[in-house]
Amino acid sequence: MGYMGSGKSTIGKLLAEKTGIPFFDLDEMIEKNTQKTISELFFEMGEIQFRKLEHKTLIDFMAIHQYYVLSLGGGTPCYANNHLQLQKEDVVSVYLKGSNGELINRLAPQKKHRPLIAHQSDEELHEFIAKHLFDRSYFYHQSKHTVSVDGKNPDAVADEIKELLT
Repeated sequence: MGYMGSGKSTIGKLLAEKTGIPFFDLDEMIEKNTQKTISELFFEMGEIQFRKLEHKTLIDFMAIHQYYVLSLGGGTPCYANNHLQLQKEDVVSVYLKGSNGELINRLAPQKKHRPLIAHQSDEELHEFIAKHLFDRSYFYHQSKHTVSVDGKNPDAVADEIKELLT
């Protein structure tokens, strides 16, 4: 888990390759099941209904899969008590923690591909990320492990997480 730009999908895929554990991405599952993008779903359903769908997808997935690397959406742990699912005894949860500066540096070049921040100036982006991280930090810090991504390449972060699993 972690904020957008923290490397959840990239690091999750690398970790899966390094461990031989299958990789899944919650957002990709939702998009495949609905045949719509996350942006379209937010627009059509509104956030509350989207979060209900996200919660159901997470619960259903966890009920039928035993070993997996799962990349969550940035907001997933913050809604519908999803953070409690990630505290279960048989779940290893990892918060990929990026500082405001690191996340801004990563997200600024990608703004046009990220609907939540596409139309924000650099100053607005800084404020948006700082507020979101503050609002979400309680839920992110409910994970069992925290790994900083600042100044690290995805391969190094995946190796660090792999060490936590042994």
